[in-house]
Amino acid sequence: MKHRRWARLAIALGLMWLAAGCGGLDKVGQSRADRDAGLPELRAVKLAAAAKLRVVATTAIVGDVVGNVGGEAIALTILMGPGQDPHSYQPTPQDVALVEKAHVVFVNGFHLEEGLEATIEAVADRGGPTVSVSAGIKPRPGGDEHAGSQPAGDPHVWFDPAHVKIWARNIETALSALDPANAAIYRANAAAYMRELDELDAAIRSQVAVIPPERRKLVTDHDVFGYFAERYDFKVVGAVIPALSTTAEASAGELADLIGKIRAERAPAVFVGASVNPKAAAAVAAETGIPVIRLYTGELGAAGSGAETYLGMMRMNVEALAKALGR
Repeated sequence: MKHRRWARLAIALGLMWLAAGCGGLDKVGQSRADRDAGLPELRAVKLAAAAKLRVVATTAIVGDVVGNVGGEAIALTILMGPGQDPHSYQPTPQDVALVEKAHVVFVNGFHLEEGLEATIEAVADRGGPTVSVSAGIKPRPGGDEHAGSQPAGDPHVWFDPAHVKIWARNIETALSALDPANAAIYRANAAAYMRELDELDAAIRSQVAVIPPERRKLVTDHDVFGYFAERYDFKVVGAVIPALSTTAEASAGELADLIGKIRAERAPAVFVGASVNPKAAAAVAAETGIPVIRLYTGELGAAGSGAETYLGMMRMNVEALAKALGR
Protein backbone atom coordinates (compact mmCIF):
# COMPACT_ATOMS: atom_id res chain seq x y z
CA MET A 1 0.00 0.00 0.00
CA LYS A 2 0.93 3.61 -0.40
CA HIS A 3 2.23 4.11 3.14
CA ARG A 4 3.99 0.76 3.67
CA ARG A 5 7.42 1.99 2.68
CA TRP A 6 7.18 4.96 5.03
CA ALA A 7 5.97 2.68 7.80
CA ARG A 8 8.87 0.24 7.33
CA LEU A 9 11.41 3.03 7.56
CA ALA A 10 9.67 4.52 10.59
CA ILE A 11 9.70 1.15 12.35
CA ALA A 12 13.36 0.60 11.53
CA LEU A 13 14.31 3.98 12.95
CA GLY A 14 11.86 3.56 15.80
CA LEU A 15 13.86 0.61 17.20
CA MET A 16 16.45 3.14 18.29
CA TRP A 17 14.68 4.67 21.29
CA LEU A 18 15.07 1.96 23.90
CA ALA A 19 18.25 2.84 25.77
CA ALA A 20 20.13 5.67 27.52
CA GLY A 21 18.99 9.30 27.54
CA CYS A 22 20.85 12.49 26.75
CA GLY A 23 19.63 14.71 29.60
CA GLY A 24 17.45 17.81 29.60
CA LEU A 25 14.19 16.84 27.93
CA ASP A 26 12.91 13.28 27.68
CA LYS A 27 15.38 10.40 27.31
CA VAL A 28 15.68 9.92 23.58
CA GLY A 29 19.23 8.65 23.00
CA GLN A 30 20.79 5.23 22.57
CA SER A 31 24.09 3.69 21.61
CA ARG A 32 25.38 4.17 18.08
CA ALA A 33 25.54 0.40 17.57
CA ASP A 34 21.84 0.05 18.32
CA ARG A 35 20.92 2.99 16.10
CA ASP A 36 22.96 1.67 13.19
CA ALA A 37 21.42 -1.78 13.60
CA GLY A 38 18.00 -0.24 12.98
CA LEU A 39 18.93 1.24 9.59
CA PRO A 40 19.67 -1.64 7.20
CA GLU A 41 18.35 0.26 4.18
CA LEU A 42 20.73 3.19 4.63
CA ARG A 43 24.08 2.52 3.00
CA ALA A 44 26.93 4.93 2.44
CA VAL A 45 26.63 7.02 -0.72
CA LYS A 46 29.65 7.21 -3.01
CA LEU A 47 30.36 10.93 -3.29
CA ALA A 48 32.87 12.57 -5.58
CA ALA A 49 35.64 14.63 -4.00
CA ALA A 50 34.21 17.81 -2.42
CA ALA A 51 30.66 16.74 -3.33
CA LYS A 52 27.93 17.04 -0.72
CA LEU A 53 25.05 14.77 0.13
CA ARG A 54 21.93 15.92 -1.76
CA VAL A 55 19.21 16.20 0.85
CA VAL A 56 15.53 17.08 0.38
CA ALA A 57 13.18 18.00 3.22
CA THR A 58 9.46 18.36 2.73
CA THR A 59 8.30 21.09 5.12
CA ALA A 60 10.02 24.26 6.27
CA ILE A 61 10.02 23.00 9.86
CA VAL A 62 11.55 19.63 8.98
CA GLY A 63 14.03 21.42 6.73
CA ASP A 64 15.13 23.78 9.48
CA VAL A 65 15.95 20.89 11.81
CA VAL A 66 17.70 18.97 9.03
CA GLY A 67 19.73 22.09 8.26
CA ASN A 68 20.80 22.45 11.87
CA VAL A 69 22.05 18.86 11.97
CA GLY A 70 23.54 18.71 8.48
CA GLY A 71 25.01 22.19 8.46
CA GLU A 72 27.49 23.00 5.71
CA ALA A 73 28.16 19.31 5.08
CA ILE A 74 24.96 18.80 3.06
CA ALA A 75 23.28 20.37 0.05
CA LEU A 76 19.77 20.93 1.41
CA THR A 77 16.63 21.72 -0.57
CA ILE A 78 13.32 22.39 1.20
CA LEU A 79 10.23 21.84 -0.93
CA MET A 80 7.78 24.03 1.00
CA GLY A 81 8.61 27.67 1.54
CA PRO A 82 7.53 30.01 4.33
CA GLY A 83 3.79 30.28 4.87
CA GLN A 84 2.89 27.10 2.96
CA ASP A 85 0.43 24.68 4.55
CA PRO A 86 1.91 21.16 4.55
CA HIS A 87 -1.55 19.58 4.52
CA SER A 88 -2.65 21.19 1.26
CA TYR A 89 0.68 21.64 -0.53
CA GLN A 90 0.77 20.19 -4.04
CA PRO A 91 4.09 19.22 -5.65
CA THR A 92 5.49 20.92 -8.73
CA PRO A 93 7.42 19.26 -11.57
CA GLN A 94 10.56 20.76 -10.04
CA ASP A 95 9.76 19.00 -6.75
CA VAL A 96 9.55 15.67 -8.56
CA ALA A 97 12.96 16.23 -10.15
CA LEU A 98 14.50 17.21 -6.82
CA VAL A 99 13.14 14.11 -5.09
CA GLU A 100 14.44 11.89 -7.90
CA LYS A 101 17.96 13.31 -7.59
CA ALA A 102 18.11 13.32 -3.79
CA HIS A 103 20.34 10.97 -1.83
CA VAL A 104 17.74 11.09 0.96
CA VAL A 105 14.31 12.65 1.50
CA PHE A 106 13.27 13.63 5.02
CA VAL A 107 9.54 13.73 5.74
CA ASN A 108 7.53 14.57 8.85
CA GLY A 109 5.46 11.40 8.53
CA PHE A 110 2.07 10.52 10.06
CA HIS A 111 0.40 11.65 6.81
CA LEU A 112 1.21 15.35 7.28
CA GLU A 113 2.39 15.82 3.69
CA GLU A 114 -0.87 14.61 2.13
CA GLY A 115 -0.27 16.01 -1.34
CA LEU A 116 3.36 14.91 -1.53
CA GLU A 117 3.11 11.28 -0.49
CA ALA A 118 2.03 9.94 -3.87
CA THR A 119 4.86 11.80 -5.62
CA ILE A 120 7.50 10.49 -3.23
CA GLU A 121 6.17 6.96 -3.54
CA ALA A 122 6.07 7.18 -7.35
CA VAL A 123 9.78 8.01 -7.63
CA ALA A 124 10.93 5.86 -4.70
CA ASP A 125 12.77 3.38 -6.92
CA ARG A 126 14.64 6.14 -8.75
CA GLY A 127 15.60 8.34 -5.79
CA GLY A 128 17.20 7.90 -2.41
CA PRO A 129 15.51 6.52 0.71
CA THR A 130 12.67 8.30 2.47
CA VAL A 131 13.24 8.83 6.19
CA SER A 132 10.52 9.88 8.61
CA VAL A 133 12.04 12.23 11.16
CA SER A 134 9.21 11.24 13.52
CA ALA A 135 10.28 7.59 13.74
CA GLY A 136 10.13 6.40 17.33
CA ILE A 137 7.45 8.89 18.37
CA LYS A 138 4.17 7.42 19.56
CA PRO A 139 1.51 9.63 17.94
CA ARG A 140 -1.62 10.87 19.57
CA PRO A 141 -4.62 8.95 18.18
CA GLY A 142 -6.79 10.33 15.42
CA GLY A 143 -6.86 10.81 11.70
CA ASP A 144 -8.84 9.18 8.92
CA GLU A 145 -7.96 6.18 6.81
CA HIS A 146 -6.31 7.00 3.51
CA ALA A 147 -6.11 4.61 0.56
CA GLY A 148 -6.93 1.68 2.84
CA SER A 149 -4.18 2.45 5.35
CA GLN A 150 -4.56 2.50 9.10
CA PRO A 151 -5.13 5.89 10.77
CA ALA A 152 -1.86 7.81 10.85
CA GLY A 153 -2.30 9.62 14.16
CA ASP A 154 -1.66 13.27 14.96
CA PRO A 155 1.21 14.51 12.76
CA HIS A 156 1.85 17.80 14.61
CA VAL A 157 4.59 16.30 16.77
CA TRP A 158 6.90 19.35 16.61
CA PHE A 159 4.78 21.19 19.19
CA ASP A 160 6.61 19.14 21.82
CA PRO A 161 10.34 20.03 21.76
CA ALA A 162 11.16 16.58 23.15
CA HIS A 163 9.89 15.15 19.88
CA VAL A 164 12.16 17.45 17.91
CA LYS A 165 15.09 16.03 19.86
CA ILE A 166 14.06 12.66 18.45
CA TRP A 167 13.96 14.27 15.02
CA ALA A 168 17.52 15.50 15.48
CA ARG A 169 18.78 12.06 16.48
CA ASN A 170 16.98 10.37 13.59
CA ILE A 171 18.44 12.90 11.16
CA GLU A 172 21.93 12.50 12.61
CA THR A 173 21.70 8.72 12.36
CA ALA A 174 20.48 8.78 8.75
CA LEU A 175 23.03 11.35 7.57
CA SER A 176 25.86 9.51 9.31
CA ALA A 177 24.88 6.23 7.67
CA LEU A 178 24.73 7.81 4.23
CA ASP A 179 27.81 10.02 4.66
CA PRO A 180 30.06 8.41 7.30
CA ALA A 181 32.97 10.71 6.44
CA ASN A 182 31.05 13.57 8.08
CA ALA A 183 29.51 11.58 10.93
CA ALA A 184 31.44 13.53 13.58
CA ILE A 185 30.05 16.79 12.20
CA TYR A 186 26.48 15.51 12.23
CA ARG A 187 26.89 14.15 15.75
CA ALA A 188 28.28 17.44 17.09
CA ASN A 189 25.62 19.51 15.32
CA ALA A 190 22.82 17.32 16.66
CA ALA A 191 24.15 17.55 20.21
CA ALA A 192 24.41 21.34 20.01
CA TYR A 193 20.91 21.66 18.58
CA MET A 194 19.44 19.42 21.26
CA ARG A 195 20.93 21.71 23.91
CA GLU A 196 19.06 24.57 22.26
CA LEU A 197 15.88 22.50 22.41
CA ASP A 198 16.41 21.99 26.14
CA GLU A 199 16.72 25.76 26.51
CA LEU A 200 13.56 26.28 24.45
CA ASP A 201 11.61 23.88 26.64
CA ALA A 202 12.73 25.70 29.79
CA ALA A 203 11.81 29.07 28.28
CA ILE A 204 8.35 27.85 27.30
CA ARG A 205 7.70 26.55 30.80
CA SER A 206 8.77 29.89 32.25
CA GLN A 207 6.41 31.83 29.99
CA VAL A 208 3.51 29.44 30.49
CA ALA A 209 3.86 29.91 34.24
CA VAL A 210 2.48 33.46 33.93
CA ILE A 211 -0.80 32.16 32.45
CA PRO A 212 -3.40 31.37 35.14
CA PRO A 213 -4.32 27.66 34.98
CA GLU A 214 -7.99 28.49 34.45
CA ARG A 215 -7.09 30.46 31.30
CA ARG A 216 -4.90 27.79 29.69
CA LYS A 217 -7.58 26.96 27.15
CA LEU A 218 -7.01 26.53 23.44
CA VAL A 219 -9.39 26.94 20.52
CA THR A 220 -7.61 26.47 17.19
CA ASP A 221 -8.34 26.44 13.46
CA HIS A 222 -7.84 22.64 13.34
CA ASP A 223 -6.67 20.00 15.80
CA VAL A 224 -3.06 21.12 15.91
CA PHE A 225 -2.02 21.82 19.52
CA GLY A 226 -2.60 18.44 21.16
CA TYR A 227 1.06 17.70 21.86
CA PHE A 228 1.69 21.22 23.13
CA ALA A 229 -1.33 20.98 25.44
CA GLU A 230 -0.15 17.66 26.85
CA ARG A 231 3.38 18.86 27.54
CA TYR A 232 2.53 22.27 29.03
CA ASP A 233 -0.78 21.52 30.75
CA PHE A 234 -3.32 23.30 28.54
CA LYS A 235 -6.89 22.27 27.82
CA VAL A 236 -7.97 21.95 24.20
CA VAL A 237 -11.54 23.27 24.10
CA GLY A 238 -12.03 22.50 20.43
CA ALA A 239 -11.18 23.38 16.84
CA VAL A 240 -12.99 25.20 14.05
CA ILE A 241 -12.18 22.21 11.86
CA PRO A 242 -12.43 19.24 14.25
CA ALA A 243 -9.84 17.23 12.33
CA LEU A 244 -6.07 16.80 12.07
CA SER A 245 -5.94 18.31 8.57
CA THR A 246 -6.79 21.75 7.26
CA THR A 247 -8.17 20.10 4.12
CA ALA A 248 -11.20 18.87 6.07
CA GLU A 249 -14.33 20.99 6.53
CA ALA A 250 -16.55 21.68 9.51
CA SER A 251 -20.30 21.21 9.37
CA ALA A 252 -22.78 23.78 10.66
CA GLY A 253 -23.53 21.48 13.58
CA GLU A 254 -19.86 21.17 14.49
CA LEU A 255 -19.43 24.95 14.43
CA ALA A 256 -22.49 25.39 16.64
CA ASP A 257 -21.08 22.82 19.05
CA LEU A 258 -17.76 24.66 19.18
CA ILE A 259 -19.49 27.97 19.90
CA GLY A 260 -21.28 26.34 22.80
CA LYS A 261 -18.02 24.95 24.19
CA ILE A 262 -16.29 28.33 23.91
CA ARG A 263 -19.06 29.98 25.89
CA ALA A 264 -19.19 27.22 28.49
CA GLU A 265 -15.42 27.17 28.98
CA ARG A 266 -15.00 30.94 28.60
CA ALA A 267 -12.14 30.38 26.19
CA PRO A 268 -10.27 33.68 25.74
CA ALA A 269 -9.34 33.52 22.04
CA VAL A 270 -9.30 31.57 18.78
CA PHE A 271 -5.80 30.78 17.49
CA VAL A 272 -5.34 30.45 13.73
CA GLY A 273 -2.29 29.37 11.75
CA ALA A 274 -0.64 31.93 9.49
CA SER A 275 -1.17 29.76 6.39
CA VAL A 276 -4.83 28.98 7.17
CA ASN A 277 -7.84 30.89 5.82
CA PRO A 278 -9.23 32.65 8.93
CA LYS A 279 -12.77 33.16 7.61
CA ALA A 280 -14.50 30.39 9.57
CA ALA A 281 -12.52 31.15 12.72
CA ALA A 282 -13.41 34.83 12.41
CA ALA A 283 -17.10 33.95 12.23
CA VAL A 284 -16.82 31.83 15.38
CA ALA A 285 -14.90 34.58 17.13
CA ALA A 286 -17.48 37.20 16.16
CA GLU A 287 -20.30 35.02 17.45
CA THR A 288 -18.58 34.48 20.80
CA GLY A 289 -17.01 37.92 21.22
CA ILE A 290 -13.39 36.76 21.44
CA PRO A 291 -10.38 37.78 19.33
CA VAL A 292 -8.63 35.84 16.58
CA ILE A 293 -4.90 35.48 17.25
CA ARG A 294 -2.59 34.43 14.42
CA LEU A 295 0.15 31.90 15.17
CA TYR A 296 2.61 29.81 13.18
CA THR A 297 1.49 26.19 13.17
CA GLY A 298 2.54 24.02 10.22
CA GLU A 299 4.76 26.65 8.63
CA LEU A 300 7.63 29.01 9.38
CA GLY A 301 7.63 32.74 8.80
CA ALA A 302 9.39 34.71 6.10
CA ALA A 303 12.89 36.06 6.60
CA GLY A 304 12.89 38.83 9.19
CA SER A 305 9.62 37.71 10.79
CA GLY A 306 11.33 36.23 13.85
CA ALA A 307 9.62 32.93 13.05
CA GLU A 308 11.88 31.80 10.22
CA THR A 309 13.32 28.99 12.36
CA TYR A 310 11.65 26.32 14.46
CA LEU A 311 13.09 27.81 17.65
CA GLY A 312 11.96 31.30 16.71
CA MET A 313 8.51 30.10 15.64
CA MET A 314 7.94 28.36 18.96
CA ARG A 315 9.09 31.37 20.95
CA MET A 316 6.83 33.73 19.00
CA ASN A 317 3.86 31.41 19.43
CA VAL A 318 4.36 31.15 23.18
CA GLU A 319 4.73 34.92 23.49
CA ALA A 320 1.42 35.35 21.63
CA LEU A 321 -0.27 32.72 23.82
CA ALA A 322 1.01 34.33 27.01
CA LYS A 323 -0.18 37.76 25.87
CA ALA A 324 -3.64 36.52 24.88
CA LEU A 325 -4.25 34.20 27.83
CA GLY A 326 -2.20 35.73 30.63
CA ARG A 327 -4.46 38.66 31.42
